[in-house]
Amino acid sequence: MMTNLKTILIPAYEKKYAVGSFNSYNYETFRGSIEAGVETGTPIIAAFGAKYLANMSLETASALVHSLAEPLDIPICLHLDHSKDMEVIFRAIQAGFGSVMYDGSALPFEENLANTRAVCRVAHACGVSVEAELGSLAAGRGSHEGEATDVEKYTDPKAAKKFVSATDVDALAVSIGTVHGLYKGKPNIRVDILKEIDKALGIPLVLHGGSGTPKADILQCIANGIAKINVNTEISSDAVARSAALLAKEKPHFSVLSLHQVDFVKETVKKYIAFFRSH
Repeated sequence: MMTNLKTILIPAYEKKYAVGSFNSYNYETFRGSIEAGVETGTPIIAAFGAKYLANMSLETASALVHSLAEPLDIPICLHLDHSKDMEVIFRAIQAGFGSVMYDGSALPFEENLANTRAVCRVAHACGVSVEAELGSLAAGRGSHEGEATDVEKYTDPKAAKKFVSATDVDALAVSIGTVHGLYKGKPNIRVDILKEIDKALGIPLVLHGGSGTPKADILQCIANGIAKINVNTEISSDAVARSAALLAKEKPHFSVLSLHQVDFVKETVKKYIAFFRSH
């Protein structure tokens, strides 16, 4: 069944587990992620990044996910990820997305706040949840989000409190040392900053850059407010590597290759589901 992000994240935040937000941009990634949710009995956030509009339209993504999810008993949220364009966000709401992320993290604080507040006003009137971001992540190896020139800027807890109070945003993505993509060196996750943010806000927090983050760090983050964790790079790299290995041995019909790729995605997503719900 289709739902919004808040419905999925509030129980996760209160019970101290996290829900995976799995980047999806074609039939194989959408179906693989949703089937992983069915087989594990867990909610799924299917995240369609704004940068993947070259792969399919908002309307196509919505129609596909609704057709896959509506007969199911588990909650499914179709989430627009990392959109800096408010017009794209409003189109996603109209197309039937249950959640949108306005990414104004590169803007001056007051401009990010004002734009996020405007998005929340429209989205909430339509029953749609909103995620925003303060701070910024650096780009790691294999990153397919952000830009290579992105630099790390930690989220300020005091600024976060002002931002959330003024916008009424449903979830906040924070920067505490993770990267988009895979780490180039040893990660330094600032759980101390996260604890301050969680204490100040009391709302579900979001960790971008879940691929390759050590399990111990992830579990500490979940214990201190992280209720949504984004995963993209590892799903892609694993599916590409396994597809290449398969094609080196045989040349299946394209339709059969697609089914294999659904399974590749599903296996990676199931691994992360177990990881995020462990204690």
